[in-house]
Amino acid sequence: QVQLVESGGGLVQAGGSLRLSCAASGSSFSINSMGWYRQAPGKQRDLVAAITGGSTNYADSVKGRFTISRDNAKNTVYLQMNSLKSEDTAVYYCNVRWRRLGTLIDFPSWGQGTQVTVSS
Repeated sequence: QVQLVESGGGLVQAGGSLRLSCAASGSSFSINSMGWYRQAPGKQRDLVAAITGGSTNYADSVKGRFTISRDNAKNTVYLQMNSLKSEDTAVYYCNVRWRRLGTLIDFPSWGQGTQVTVSS
């Protein structure tokens, strides 16, 4: 079984900061990549940022404002969000790609989602 527990969402004024956390647990599995997606009302779920090993990638809309990081010892991924804008308002979902130990079988799992609301 795998589990993701998210925390850190909330309400913030434009220009403010928030940090999201996602703690992953799963016996018999290793983690390939971790990331964050977001979904605004009426829109599709889009990638915000992802980290694989030491490599990161970001959506163009958040480059220079958001930073993704990972604590391998804690199997936790963070998303530091600075200079928040009203258009960042969305439900943010943690995503982890797992690999079953001893195989090449990968699969994704999702967190429950955390609301981020930026007031202008």
